[in-house]
Amino acid sequence: MDVRIGVTYSPREIDLQHGEDVDRDDLRKRVDDVLSDEKLVLWLTDRKGNDVGIPSSKITFIEIGSAAESRSFGFSTT
Repeated sequence: MDVRIGVTYSPREIDLQHGEDVDRDDLRKRVDDVLSDEKLVLWLTDRKGNDVGIPSSKITFIEIGSAAESRSFGFSTT
């Protein structure tokens, strides 16, 4: 599952790839809980085991994708 997070005053988003075993509904509940209080920090662990903490007061958006999504790369002629 891919997660993309926009952060205030940052030109780039934070992109994380989670393992297949992450429960999408549980992740959404954790995000909702953290966003309800500006003093909390959203901690996520990517599939490599790296922990990332984002203060809820700095989160501008969160996009939760699917692990099954196809990602395009390279050049296109269309």
